[in-house]
Amino acid sequence: MAGMFLADDDIFPSFAVGSILVVAVSVLGSLTVLPALLAKLGRWVDRPRIPFVWRLTAARQGTDTRPRFWSAVLRPALRYPAVTLVVSAGALLVLAVPAVDMNLKLSGIQDVPRSTPVMHAYDRMTAAFPSTGTQHLVVVQAPAAQAGQVKAALSDLAARTAPDPLFAHDREPELTVSPNQRVTMLVIGTPYNAGTGDGQRSLDRLRKDLVPATVGTLSGVSYAVTGEIAGTSDYSQHVKDQMPLVVGFVLLLTFVVMAWTFRSLVVALTAIGLNMLSVGAAYGLLVLVFQHTWAEKLLDFRSNHGVTSWLPLFLFVVLFGLSMDYHVFVVSRIREAVRGGATNREAVAEGITRSAGVVTSAAVVMVGVFAVFGTLSTLEMKQLGVGLASAILIDATIIRAVVLPSLMTLLGKANWWAPSFLRARATQPVGPVPEPELVAAR
Repeated sequence: MAGMFLADDDIFPSFAVGSILVVAVSVLGSLTVLPALLAKLGRWVDRPRIPFVWRLTAARQGTDTRPRFWSAVLRPALRYPAVTLVVSAGALLVLAVPAVDMNLKLSGIQDVPRSTPVMHAYDRMTAAFPSTGTQHLVVVQAPAAQAGQVKAALSDLAARTAPDPLFAHDREPELTVSPNQRVTMLVIGTPYNAGTGDGQRSLDRLRKDLVPATVGTLSGVSYAVTGEIAGTSDYSQHVKDQMPLVVGFVLLLTFVVMAWTFRSLVVALTAIGLNMLSVGAAYGLLVLVFQHTWAEKLLDFRSNHGVTSWLPLFLFVVLFGLSMDYHVFVVSRIREAVRGGATNREAVAEGITRSAGVVTSAAVVMVGVFAVFGTLSTLEMKQLGVGLASAILIDATIIRAVVLPSLMTLLGKANWWAPSFLRARATQPVGPVPEPELVAAR
């Protein structure tokens, strides 16, 4: 979550602080309130059992029998790991391909379903007071002595937009000058909304051609083009520019923590690879659902042919954090089995089946919670809910029950490879080492 501090934005740091505080409070409760509660409940902590459901994951008492359901799910990964890995990972890669064409944009009032009460009122208001498109704001700062030159340049700019169909002709450009004559603003209408292709072209026309050819010829002035279209476009570009920095930080931190925890570079690298595969599949699903129109009636939304600008970055850090929870828990069980003397294949089977119930239960809770966001009318919340719910579902099922066991089965002992300084730390004896002659005497 701390990666969001690197986004250089006012929104993401607030997300980071809130998320980190939630995690910190959860850890504190797990180390204090939870142990006390478990000690107080004693054997009653596992009562009453939900009929039939507990049998899906609980082994029979007094036997080594594994849950039948998860044993059946794991069978292909353990018997045919190469084929299972290629098929499952290939399917997720195919699902991730649409993410290449992800179009980032901020949603607006036009993206809210027309069936909602607020849109009924909005449509009645716009019918009584027709208004289309939006406005570009050209702001110029210059010495007061150049106010006349600035006005002339902006008037020339307004005249050049007159014959251009990218700009609105049902309203005249408005020129406003500050009382001290140092700031001048020109309002230019456009018939297109923010987030549309024509709206972006009108912005590009102003920034690249018209403004440099008029105001840009003046010396000693500074200028900028803003407005709703510019805000949408610039914010989306800002997120794209900061995304590599945030992703790099999260990947590096994940690698260091996983390598230090499990004393294995292979485990760290596979953790990153599997999480990236899960996030990529979620991105691809978002594009398939929300950049197209086939799911509009199913999920009750109007497609704006894009994904909310802030969502990919936020989804990345959240999904990476949640996925690492699963990964650490599952791989810890596998490592315990290996240290207990089990073969690699047996350890994978034991680790997955022992943790499957907890992982599945947590996934069901989170998918249910996130799915609630998918029922909301605002497009951002709907995309957030669908993205989180689908990613957690993919991670807890395909990744943890199919891709991970097949990959670890293929790697075998290589799973636990590490350089000497990590291995030495892992095998360092605890306490005083007995003298050789004392051991021999015994």
